[in-house]
Amino acid sequence: MATPSHRAPLAELVEELLATDGPLPIAAAGEPVLRRATEPYDGQLDAALLSRFIDALRVTMHAAPGVGLAAPQVGVPLRIAVVEDPAPVPEEVREARGRVPQPFRVLVNPSYEPVGTQRAAFFEGCLSVPGWQAVVARSDQVRLTCEDEHGRPVDEVFSGWPARIVQHETDHLDGMLYLDRAELRSLSSNQAMAEWWTQPTPELAAASLGFELP
Repeated sequence: MATPSHRAPLAELVEELLATDGPLPIAAAGEPVLRRATEPYDGQLDAALLSRFIDALRVTMHAAPGVGLAAPQVGVPLRIAVVEDPAPVPEEVREARGRVPQPFRVLVNPSYEPVGTQRAAFFEGCLSVPGWQAVVARSDQVRLTCEDEHGRPVDEVFSGWPARIVQHETDHLDGMLYLDRAELRSLSSNQAMAEWWTQPTPELAAASLGFELP
């Protein structure tokens, strides 16, 4: 359990962040907070401050826009993330990627483990690495364990794109960026993505850029 001396600076940091209205600034790759393991949440923020912080994460995620945001991405080294995906994609993409709408969720102290051995590879981006995307092979199905914002336990299996979101955001809490898992030969600017790689799956990109898919 964190001592009071650990709690105070984190609470002060969050209070300072929330002093202004609107979306919070998002840390970019290269900032140390993105490469440090986070501190498990065990009450460092009181209920009211935690609620305000979660609201700010949601506002920031929507404004970016993104489908997930982890606390270290706004400079707070706590093991908390939010996810939400309305999945506004064509049916062809939805079927190929297993991308189905996900309601707003708060993940407190999350961890995941693969379910089975099947892996899927798709282009992935990150709000902390703006302007770029790369193919990442991830487990197609994972079991997530965590708590919600009210301390209630969560133990749920995710598959397809929701599983990818869970893995991506939880990785942030371990100091990992998606590029650490990516096929770097696939690294593409957003402009190149729009011109060349809008297909539902990355097979053409793999053949053209010279990398293998799982």
